[in-house]
Order: sequence, then C-alpha cells, then structure tokens
Amino acid sequence: MKRHIPNLITLMNLFCGCVAVVFAVMNQLELAAFFVFLGIIFDFFDGLAARILNIKSELGLQLDSLADMVTSGLVPGIVMFQLLGMSMSGGWNVDLSSEAANDTFWIGLKVAPLPFLGFLITLASAYRLANFNVDENQVSTFKGLPTPANALLIISLPLILLYHSNDLLNSIILNQWFLIGVTILSAYLLNSKIELFALKFENWNFKDNSQRYLFIIVSLVLLMTMKFLAVPAIIAFYILSSLVGNMGAKTS
Repeated sequence: MKRHIPNLITLMNLFCGCVAVVFAVMNQLELAAFFVFLGIIFDFFDGLAARILNIKSELGLQLDSLADMVTSGLVPGIVMFQLLGMSMSGGWNVDLSSEAANDTFWIGLKVAPLPFLGFLITLASAYRLANFNVDENQVSTFKGLPTPANALLIISLPLILLYHSNDLLNSIILNQWFLIGVTILSAYLLNSKIELFALKFENWNFKDNSQRYLFIIVSLVLLMTMKFLAVPAIIAFYILSSLVGNMGAKTS
C-alpha cells in the first residue's frame, strides 16, 4: 500500500491543477493562484514521501511531470493569456459569467492574437519537463528554472495587482511590452543552461544544506515584509544565489 502514497499525492497536485485551470479560464485568478500554490505543495511532498519511504519508480517520475504540466505549465499560460488580454482592454476583464461578457470576450479574441502569446510559457514548460525526464544529471541541481518556481512567478502578477494595487505597479504589470518580456524571459529561464540548486534535503545537516537553509530564511523574511511582491524577488534571489554558489564551487 505504501508504494502508492507518493503517486496519490502527485494526483492531488494534478487535481489542484485541473481546478486552477477552471478558475483561470473564468478569470478568477486569485482562486487559480491558490490552487496552483496548493498543487505545488503536493508536488513538494510527493517527492519527500518517495524519499522517506524509499520508493522510486519510473511511473512516479512520469506522473509527476504530467501533473506539473497542468499545474505549473498550463495554468501559468492561461494566466498570462488573461493578463495580456487585460493589457489590451485597459484593466481587469469584466465578469465572464455573463453571456454578454462572454460574447464580447470571444469577439475580441478573433481580432486580438496577442493574448495567445502567453501559451509560449506552456510550450516552454512542456519542453523543459520532457528534457528533465531524459536528463539523468538533474538530481541535486536543476538546469533552468523549475516549472513550479516559474508558475509562482507568473501567478504572483495578478496577486500583486489585487493586493498591492497602485498606479505605478498597475501601469507596469498591465503594460503589453512588460508582459511580452516576462513571457519571453520565462520561456528562456525554463530551458536555460543555468544550474540551480534543488530544494531536496538528503539530510537535515546545516553544513550540507546551508545554501538551502539560507534561501528558506531569506524567502520567509521577504514574504513577511513584502507579501506577494516578494515572489519575483525570491525567484531573482534563487537564481543569483545559485550562480554565486556555482562560482564558489568552481573556485574551491
């Protein structure tokens, strides 16, 4: 029975991703973000459970990537699709629950291909996950930004609009060129050759995991002081600390 536990946790990640897709399509981006975050928690614990129970299987690896493709690949693409749509309409889209709003929305899509650029994130996520599955070297480190981290970066944008709303931030986040730039940067980071440390603890020894503990502490401080604005800062710190750690490893 215990061999099924990690896979059941992975399926909970997939379920959260499916729910997030529904809310993202409905432009309920706050709820979509909540279920993405919940799915990422399940994604962390399925791997932890597999290590604790000493259960590793090819099925689990493939299932994990399929779940990530929905939660951390498809949903961010839909969120960026919505944000690009907002950038064209000048603000948060109208309530899509009404028939009239849906008619207006889809008529707009027929003459506005730009929002579909958001799915470049989904395509890049699929390529990154497929590449990860065939690369046996990505164990203690990752090549490129992991899809969950990238998903958190993308879903933080509507949360910043909702909870840190001011004219300056709104004008930046809802700027078409800013969103296009974020989309392209996201696709690049997902498939870059940058080596990033993995938050996988083989033991709890501070010396062996000092970089991970430092990252967690800094991330918690940023979250407590900056709330959702902290997410882009945490991703930037993750990349920067990985680069510094890589340089230190090469010189030692």
